Amino acid sequence: MEKRLHGRYDSLKYGWLMDAKKFILLLIVMFLALRLVIGFSFVNGDSMEPTLHSGELVMYLRVNQDYQKGDVVSVRIPSGEYYVKRIIALEGDMLDIKDGKVYLNGELLDEPYIMGETLEQNAAIHYPFRLQKGQIFVMGDNREVSMDSRNFGVVGKGQIKGKLWFRAGWGYVGRVR
Repeated sequence: MEKRLHGRYDSLKYGWLMDAKKFILLLIVMFLALRLVIGFSFVNGDSMEPTLHSGELVMYLRVNQDYQKGDVVSVRIPSGEYYVKRIIALEGDMLDIKDGKVYLNGELLDEPYIMGETLEQNAAIHYPFRLQKGQIFVMGDNREVSMDSRNFGVVGKGQIKGKLWFRAGWGYVGRVR
């Protein structure tokens, strides 16, 4: 009888040990996924309205390094802060801002997602401006209040933490377009 009780106890202990190993493995996989593949950020301020609103939680993918014009990204600016901005121009592009509009390579940029006029800011960038190798120009969608490349200059690919993929907030949950 005593041997049978020890046998049950050992099998329960073994089962618990196996569950603990699975749980620890799951934690490690989740940690690696959050650290290497995806990241989370909160939108702070009105600079990305109407696309994103202050307080929304956004998820970005760290693994996609093929950034395109129009992508919304999480970027670390030179001061060390993280901002959510839209890529406007890539290396080799000629960017100009005239009469509240953005011109890319001599053509008016079609930007149905913006709010307000795009004005030059008092910064080190003078227009027209050609982006050099590895440079990326980012702007917020709410152009009149956005702190972006017009203020802090161009950013490098290494400063982009990832492309926004998903957002949650203000009664909306879904992919970022």
